[in-house]
Amino acid sequence: MLTLAIDTATKICSVALCRDREIISEYNVDAGMTHSAHLVPQIEKLFNECTVKKSDIDLVAVSIGPGSFTGLRIGLATAEALAYTWQCSLHGVETLKGMAYNMPREGILLSPVLNAQKGNYYQGIYKWQSGKVEELQSACVVGKEELFSNIASIDMPAMLLGECDKLMQDKLPENIIVAPEGLLWPKAASVALAAIDAFNAETDKNIFGIKPYYIRKSEAEELWEKRQKQK
Repeated sequence: MLTLAIDTATKICSVALCRDREIISEYNVDAGMTHSAHLVPQIEKLFNECTVKKSDIDLVAVSIGPGSFTGLRIGLATAEALAYTWQCSLHGVETLKGMAYNMPREGILLSPVLNAQKGNYYQGIYKWQSGKVEELQSACVVGKEELFSNIASIDMPAMLLGECDKLMQDKLPENIIVAPEGLLWPKAASVALAAIDAFNAETDKNIFGIKPYYIRKSEAEELWEKRQKQK
């Protein structure tokens, strides 16, 4: 199965081509949240350099969140358009679960985190077991103390991935380490592998049935609701 994968959940614009579980090529560009300008050219470059025909794509995999609201919309809209044009399957992958595929290592908790603004984080907790990713905590919004408490509640050494800069400003608990720089951020190749593992030939035919997984409301929505209550 030939898979094109897209991840635009963060400032990194990532695209990848995989044949079954083999990564053919991947581009990871710090686009600075300008995915609308970079995503399609990156995809075109990927096809041109890999000499893969677009008509041969069997599956488009896309990161659906949580993450940047605008980035997720751009990624999903592009993935839908490509899957419709190529008449292939489409599979959405939760961003944090996809990040767990960056580090296929058993015996350690993987806790991907992304900035949820206002001092909060999106956090999920996963582990590899018998070659598969097991979800121990689904994605949720937490503060710093709760984030570390969630990890501490499971008696295993842990690794943080994602947007960890602010967490690293203070000394981390002894049982927690941070992933290497090259594995820290969301990667389209990991999205592809997660989609392949969860692929369903019937349900993934529904190209326009996927919705972004925002978890929380946008600041614009929160502001609108606040104004409505004040009326």
